[in-house]
Amino acid sequence: MPAAVYVLCFATSTACAWLLGRSFRRTGARLLLWSALCFVLLAAQNLLLVIDLLVLTASDFRSPRVLLALAAVGVLLFGCIWDLEEC
Repeated sequence: MPAAVYVLCFATSTACAWLLGRSFRRTGARLLLWSALCFVLLAAQNLLLVIDLLVLTASDFRSPRVLLALAAVGVLLFGCIWDLEEC
């Protein structure tokens, strides 16, 4: 059961990134760009989680996963500060 949850989390974050990117291309709202980049990094983090816990069980990708999550939040925070009038 945990495997299904991990894969669904990856699929959801990938879908969110794709939808946000598509909306950014259509409207040009920069907050959508920062949100899409955040979800791309979250999708990468979820992909590493799937690889770490389901594929390569002997490895430990905890540090890269945490760094990707921190980078995702950092990108979104940077985007909100950079475009303060839109947030």
